[in-house]
Amino acid sequence: MKLAELLENNISKYGEYPFIFYQNQQFTNVETKKYADQVANGLRKLGVENGDRVVICMPNNPEVIFSYQGITRSGAVIVPIMFTLHPKEIQYIIKNCLAKVVIASAYTAENMKKAIDELEVKPVLVVADLPGSDEMVNLYDLMSVNSTANEENAHENDTAVILYTSGTTGNPKGVLLTHKNLYTNAFNSVAHNETDRGVTIGVLPLAHVYGLTISNTCYITGSSVVVFSRFDPQEIFKAIETYKVRSFSAVPTMIHAMVGSPQADQYDTSSLEWIGSGSAPLPIVLLNGFRQRFGAKVLEGYGLSEAAPVVTAHNKKIAIKPGSVGIPIPGVQIKIIDNEGSEVPVGVVGELLVSGDNVTPGYYQNKEETNRVIKDGWLHTGDLARVDEDGYLFIVDRKKDLVIRGGFNIYPRDIEELLNAHASISEAAVIGIPDERMGEEIVACVVKNPEADPTEEELLQYCQDHLARNKTPKKIVFMEGLPRNGVGKILKTRLRETAAGISTQ
Repeated sequence: MKLAELLENNISKYGEYPFIFYQNQQFTNVETKKYADQVANGLRKLGVENGDRVVICMPNNPEVIFSYQGITRSGAVIVPIMFTLHPKEIQYIIKNCLAKVVIASAYTAENMKKAIDELEVKPVLVVADLPGSDEMVNLYDLMSVNSTANEENAHENDTAVILYTSGTTGNPKGVLLTHKNLYTNAFNSVAHNETDRGVTIGVLPLAHVYGLTISNTCYITGSSVVVFSRFDPQEIFKAIETYKVRSFSAVPTMIHAMVGSPQADQYDTSSLEWIGSGSAPLPIVLLNGFRQRFGAKVLEGYGLSEAAPVVTAHNKKIAIKPGSVGIPIPGVQIKIIDNEGSEVPVGVVGELLVSGDNVTPGYYQNKEETNRVIKDGWLHTGDLARVDEDGYLFIVDRKKDLVIRGGFNIYPRDIEELLNAHASISEAAVIGIPDERMGEEIVACVVKNPEADPTEEELLQYCQDHLARNKTPKKIVFMEGLPRNGVGKILKTRLRETAAGISTQ
């Protein structure tokens, strides 16, 4: 099956219904197909052919979803770019994938122009909400053209998307995702969650693998989506009340904001049954706080771009194990191995490997990295994890974030969970920095709760009271906020750069 067929099947099965709600507008599934076909026609008019790359970079709006379907219907490859990236980062991706067209918005147009200006081979710049000019083409003007080009003739094993990683270490890599990778993952996620037809909320970045996941699952289930271009807790509460939302996906920072919002009690959120959490570890104290505040479950899951993206998740029918990211979804296999490549027993920490139809065939024009990460059909995630006797997965830490102090392995998440439970702390991240004597020393970067003013000595003593001495941070660094990428992951590389000059003696 190809991605375009998901929308075709949706219309055939469910008939016409409101599919996208955005601000004061709504668009049906039939209108979505009409606009997508028009985007495809316009792209062909620009000379886009099967296999060409088309970048999409803008904040959440209906045009992202129209463009996804339009690009795939033209036979081209979707290249989503986070709208928060710097022009230099955008330029690297456009140059690396040799994009033929870039679809942007007023919000990202200037950065796009800066990125394109320095390129020898310049893609056509299409903008959704600015008038056409010598520098750019208006998307809706482009959609009004007629085209007699041939229909796309893709196969399910052809590349549908190139998804560039966040680039937290070096230049980002282009993850190749096929039609089959994406549609099997969507079908299996729906089966795992037993997702009912209804209305969900699209507040995470659509110009990311999440946007493909939410649109594909909505096609499959006949559901609708309320799209937000920015996260505002009050607007989320209002949408839950208005549309009787039963579930949606978020990241821990959003869940934290909802729990702490004084506006929550002004709205009827009783329809909410569960919220999915991913992208970053969810502190257990936050999981419990959300359940107490809203009477709804937090179903934590785990995924990565190379797995299109869902690997494991809790669901409505299994017990929630705090700290776990649930069990593998149908069609996905996992195993934990040691440094020698042997599978480890239950409960032992090792590197997580993933296999299934959802796993990427590799990285765009990067055989060396493909061969390093994918071996014998297994994706080596670089995440340290363990599996319990019931098959629940627990992510211990990123392999690269492991701190080796005095020869002993220390997992930052253990310390982060403890600090996040402190009444004075809003959030915490723990890193290792080089140390002559111990190899690495532990530094905790923390954000205080409003009106709280804990001292470094108080927090260090708190850690000593609850942790082995070798796990206690050597230094506490107070910050206004933790640096994150567009999907909520804490940028520990940036924290290490910030802490590089700190003395731990």
